[in-house]
Amino acid sequence: MEPTVHSFSSLFQQLGLPDDDASIRQFIESHRPLPHKVLLADAAFWSPAQARFLRESITADADWANVVDQLSVALRAE
Repeated sequence: MEPTVHSFSSLFQQLGLPDDDASIRQFIESHRPLPHKVLLADAAFWSPAQARFLRESITADADWANVVDQLSVALRAE
């Protein structure tokens, strides 16, 4: 069975954030650059539930891990 591939839009839906392209771009622009020493889930702008979801997605190498990694990269770009 092939792993599920999630999009930024579906990740933002999962996080309870606006999921249209403009809102996603605005979120990334307003929160970057995230310092490399800060884990994505430890960023101050997440709610406890959002941070838990992000941390568990990476720790469990869940279906969400790839798109969570992509978000981390996008937030670190300068």
